[in-house]
Parts: sequence; C-alpha cells; structure tokens
Amino acid sequence: MPSNKSVSDAPIVQLTNCRILRSHQLQREDLWVREGKILNPEKLFFDEKGSADIQLDCKDSIIAPGFIDVQINGGFGVDFSLATDDFKSGIDLVSQKILSHGVTSFCPTLVTSPPSVYHQVLPQISIRNGGAHGAGILGAHLEGPFISKEKKGAHPEHCLRTFEAGAFQDLLATYGSLDCVRIVTLAPEMKRSSEVIRELTQRGICVSLGHSVANLSQAEEAVQHGATFITHLFNAMLPFHHRDPGIVGLLTSDKIPAGRRVFYGMISDGIHTNPAALRIAHRAHPKGLVLVTDAIAGMGLAPGRHTLGQQVVEIDGLNTYIAGTKTLSGSVATMDTCVRHFQEATGCSVETALEAASLHPAQLLGIEHKKGTLNYDSDADFLMLNDGLYVQATYIAGEEVWRQDALGM
Repeated sequence: MPSNKSVSDAPIVQLTNCRILRSHQLQREDLWVREGKILNPEKLFFDEKGSADIQLDCKDSIIAPGFIDVQINGGFGVDFSLATDDFKSGIDLVSQKILSHGVTSFCPTLVTSPPSVYHQVLPQISIRNGGAHGAGILGAHLEGPFISKEKKGAHPEHCLRTFEAGAFQDLLATYGSLDCVRIVTLAPEMKRSSEVIRELTQRGICVSLGHSVANLSQAEEAVQHGATFITHLFNAMLPFHHRDPGIVGLLTSDKIPAGRRVFYGMISDGIHTNPAALRIAHRAHPKGLVLVTDAIAGMGLAPGRHTLGQQVVEIDGLNTYIAGTKTLSGSVATMDTCVRHFQEATGCSVETALEAASLHPAQLLGIEHKKGTLNYDSDADFLMLNDGLYVQATYIAGEEVWRQDALGM
C-alpha cells in the first residue's frame, strides 16, 4: 500500500457506501477525512499517492453537513437567560445533548432580560469549536430587549428598552460587551435603529428583524443599512396584508441591495407556523429559509412548568405557553424533528430540507467556507441519517461524537 505519511501523520478515514449531500444533490461517492477536514480524494491519490488508513461502511446512509441552530434559548432544564453560578455547566450540558439531534454548532440565545443578566451571562459564553464535549458555540444571539411592546410575545414588558440619544451606546451599556455576540434581534421601526444596525453590521454582527410592528418600507430600510435576517417569520410581527405586507414582504421585495440575500428563521414544529404558511414562505424564497428550534429549557423534559428567562412557561405536549395565558413561548422541538416536519409539510426534497438546517444558517453567518457543506477543505462536521432523516451518528471534526445505540456497524 502506498505510504500517505509524506504530508501528514494523521490517519485518513474513508467513508464508503453512502450518499453525500454535495452541490445541492445526494451523490453516491465516498467521503474522505483527515485532521478534521474534508479531503479531495483526487489530490490525495495523484499528489500524495495516499490511501485510506481506516474504512467505514456507512450501510447506505445519507451523509449530510451537521445542523446549525442559530436560535436556541436552552433545553434539558437549562435556560440561557438565567444568570446562575453554574451557567457554564448548563451550556455544556445543552451542547452535549443536542449532538443526538444532529446539531454540531449553535448560537445560545438570550431573550429580553435586565442588563444585570447580560452583564453576568455574556462573559460566560465563549466561542469554541465542537468536539466530544459537545456542539461548537458560534456566538450568542441576543433577542431583545430593543423590540416592540405590541409584539413582545413571551418577552417581559418591564425589561423592554428603546434607543435614546446615544443609540449604540445604549445598546453597549445594556449588553455590557459584544465580544461573543453573533446575532442581535431588534425592531427596525424604533427610532435610531438605522445607526445601530449600521454599527452592529460593521462589527460583523448579524442584525435580525423581529418582535416588530414594522411596515415593509421600514423593513427594507433596515436591510439597506445591513440587516440580513428575520427572526421566526410570521411570529411576533404584523400579519401579511396585501397593501402593506410588513416584514414578511421582504421575501419578495425588489428593494434588497444587489448581491444581498435576506434569510428568515422558521420554527417548523407544527405549532408556531401552519404548514400552509410554511409552504408559502418556502415557495416565495426557498434559498433564504433557515430552520431554527427556538427551543426553551423544557426541550427534552416532561410537560409541566419551566422557565424562559424572567417568565414561567407551561408545556402541554408540543405547545409552550406563558403560564396562565395562551401566548406561545418558544418551542420544545428538536432540530431533527424540525427538519422532518419541514420536508413533510412542504413536500420539498431531502436535500432542500437538510440544507435549510445546515447550508443556509452557515451562509447567514458567513461561515459557509467551513461549515454547512461537505466541500473539500471544509470542517468535517457531518451526520449519518437514514432515509427517514433520523440521525444515526454525529461527527465533529471527523470524530464520532454520538451514535444511535441500536445501530450496529
């Protein structure tokens, strides 16, 4: 066997008998991995004269990029919006548990909270790679407190804030630091929001529009200033109206700057969005759809009372409400469930469903050169799934980090 040690001592793994999601299609070819990256087999054969050290028979599984959840408030009893002394162990627990649902990277999300909570929690969130310890952390998603009182949803009204004279300084004072922040959700109709959107965008922070009563021209103006995302489309915004479609109208707006794509999050749990609305959004703008769980602490737990930041929520089946009301408050759906429901509700292809949870969130965050695809030289974060899109195994940087026990291999 030819030696492959000339370039690297790291072992080369070849996954065979699989269908790989690459270039928007499931392709019957092998996947080659070394040192946490996807290898180009042609370079390996012809330049290095290399070969595989380890071969894995995937038994006709689908191999897809790992899922990326850009809106998750917690899970398994952990609430990211609660300032606790053991916050780090909580975030570690969630990052470990979501591996079984195919999530290899995520943005821990904080709902509207008092400044003291941001000041205590944000320094404890550090951007890190995934591994056997759990999914990678891409940075925090701060949903509020600069949102509309009329569309606050499950956010506590007494913590909502507006932008005063020094708008961006207000935001900095509220959060304390932007070091680990990746996404900020705000209402674009608020006075001085344009300068805040510009400042955040210049710092590489994604601005998302949500919990808002903005009309379409206000939403378009926000996009022209740099906003690129819509937080849980249809939820906590003005309903679509034919004379002024509001934020929803961004999906087919002709005022989006050239070369810019607007992405939108969808909670595809069968509760937050009627399947017909999911189909309308997907058919209007398929390349912008990003599946999010919007999961709360009660995900993975029995029905009953749990928390979402400053509020108490009640879980009844897949429904989660602010206690004593019928106000929806996040979901308890897992990402793999959302992918399966999305495919079933829209009748889209397997490839489309998988890319909505991997490629699209990576494109939104500008990391598609290393995450969200199985292109050569990208990170070897991938899943093995069966034809029903149930996760059989999860890999991060080429290492198996979770496997379905019943699966013999």
